Amino acid sequence: MLSLSQTLDEQLRAAMRRAFSDAGDTLDPQLAPASKPEFGDFQANGALPLAKPLKQAPRQIATAIVTQLQSDPAFTALCLEPQIAGPGFINLTVRPERLVAEVAARLGDPRLGVPAVENALPVVVDFSSPNIAKEMHVGHLRSTIIGDSLARVLEFRGHSVLRLNHV
Repeated sequence: MLSLSQTLDEQLRAAMRRAFSDAGDTLDPQLAPASKPEFGDFQANGALPLAKPLKQAPRQIATAIVTQLQSDPAFTALCLEPQIAGPGFINLTVRPERLVAEVAARLGDPRLGVPAVENALPVVVDFSSPNIAKEMHVGHLRSTIIGDSLARVLEFRGHSVLRLNHV
């Protein structure tokens, strides 16, 4: 199952290739989660580094990319209308119904859409247990909880984990 960001990245790359086929392999949408919620869910900053090689204004490049995105039915089914902000940032908002469908699909998956690593490694997580020679308090559990949490995450990803817990 592809994540939303992977799907958007592929759609942005395809739109950039259609808009600027002569640019070669330098087309990177630079997709990232939006820096502020009011900008949407994702932002693509890939128009800015293309300005110099294409000898065009970044906003003009962003407009060409958005035009290509809007002509793609798969993109319009996934996102609301893209917004161009500032010098050439493309802000993307995922349709609420697509977010609901994505969450529902992940809830039906025992791994919640988190893939196992391809090359699982043996990992040693070394953490301390509470000092039995001192009076117990909540602070004694911190290291144990952090170590156990890290071990569980690594195991969930598919690594072989050896827990070392010192007394």
